[in-house]
This record gives sequence, structure tokens and C-alpha cells, in this order.
Amino acid sequence: MMGVHEPRVAAADFIRGFASWRLHAARQPVVVTHHGKDAHVLISLADYRRLDGADDAAGAKALRDSQAALLESIRDGVILIDRQRRIAALNPAASDLLETPAARLIGADLTAALPGIEASLLYQHILRLIDHRERFSGEIPGLLAPQRWLRVDLVPLPLGGAIVFRDISGTMADFAAGDARQATLDAIETAGGIGIARISVRETIDDANDALTRMIGVDAAAIRRVRFSALLAIGERAAFADALEALLHSGAPARLASQLVTREGQAIAVTLALAALRGAYASEGAVVVVTR
Repeated sequence: MMGVHEPRVAAADFIRGFASWRLHAARQPVVVTHHGKDAHVLISLADYRRLDGADDAAGAKALRDSQAALLESIRDGVILIDRQRRIAALNPAASDLLETPAARLIGADLTAALPGIEASLLYQHILRLIDHRERFSGEIPGLLAPQRWLRVDLVPLPLGGAIVFRDISGTMADFAAGDARQATLDAIETAGGIGIARISVRETIDDANDALTRMIGVDAAAIRRVRFSALLAIGERAAFADALEALLHSGAPARLASQLVTREGQAIAVTLALAALRGAYASEGAVVVVTR
């Protein structure tokens, strides 16, 4: 809608000064009057295209292209489904996880792309996604293959919904391995008699279990941040330092006979087993298992 702030020019003056008024119209509309009344408006081509929707159409196409490019670049698998649970689109990551070309999946029913999904709890969540626009996030086992885990997110969309998923089988295996390791440590603690110390790359003790502190006759606080070799007989310290250095360089576990010195000064014959602790980027030290 035109307002009172647009410049106005009589038709005769507009014709005489067209070049100047054309430049002015590039910045804002110019109202041309006839006999003192508003008759015409001069605007730029860009403004005109916005009025007739040409720019809107171009913008909508650019937006669609951008969305398609974004979908292609997402590393997670993404499947777009309509309200009849047919596959409307999917990205390369989803095609790879399903091991099926996208051209064979588009237009297919979701149950054809994921056989057995109707028997899973996820399917009920997909129905609620379509019918009630209900979101869902969770870990789903066995959807693509036995022992294979997927992290699935359901997102409502105007056409139906999006199924976003990634393979987390490796992560779940790590969790299971961690649980098994913790169970092993719990069993060792229950059995007693097996000392365990976690040491840094500088050999200082970060943690020690009760069995080890009982062997020495001190509490855990007394040996924390102490060099592990200080717990050994003087004649055994060099061999331990050499074994630790070789372990940190090669990563190969080591085993050696040694002597642990108690608080009262008694030397106890022990066997030391060393295994490296590896972080994401470098060694974080070692675990020392002490048995009599």
C-alpha cells in the first residue's frame, strides 16, 4: 500500500526529468500524478517481481534446493514418509544402511523397505507420529540385522514424518564390553587377594584397590600419587621401570617377578602384570595387577 512519504511528481515534470526519476525509483517508489491526483507508480524491476511473485517462486525453488542439499549431506540416515507410510524421499546414508538404491525405495511402503518393522515397537511409534505428530527417540535393536542397534528419532513433518537413524552397534558393543570389564573387576574384588593399581605415564598411582592396600598395610590415600616403584624392593625398581617404558612404547602387556615391600619392611614375592591404558589420542598410563 502506498503511503504519504513516497515522492510525488507531476506527469509533465516526470517526462522532462525521466532519467533522474528512474534512478530515484531504484531506491523507493515514485508516484506520478495527473491533474494533482495519484495516477501511476514507478518502481524497480526487483520490486515488481516481488509483487508478481516471481521472486517468491525463485526463493521457494532455492529453499527446496537447499533443503535437498542439506538432506544429502546429513551423515545420519533420513527417510521421509507420507501419511500413508510410503517413502517420499531418503538420503544416501539411508540408502547405504538399507543396502538398497534410493530409486527402488521411493514410493514403496515403509514395510517393504524394512521387513519385520510391523512387529517392532518402533512401528507403533511411527503410527503415532503420523496420526498424532508424536515425536520419539530411542535405541532399537535388530531392525536391520540381529545384534545391530540403531538410534532412531521420529520427527513430524507436514507431509507425514521423518525417520532419522544411525548405526550405534559399535557404541552398544563398547557398553557391553565395559559392563563385562566392570563385572570382572567386581568378581576380583569379591575374591580378594589380587591387587590392582592404575598408574599414570609418570608411574604415579592414581587408584588402588583394597587388596593391594591390604598387602602393603596402608590405606589408599597413603599411596595415591606415590610412584609405584616406591612400593617395590630397591633391587626390583629398575626392572619395573624398564618394563613400564617398554609397555608404553609398544602397548604389549608385560609380566615380571618382583617384590612388594610392606609397611613393616617385609618383602613379599609377587608377580606383576602390566597392561597399557590407551586414551583417544595417547597412552594414559597402565594397570598393574599384583598377585602373590
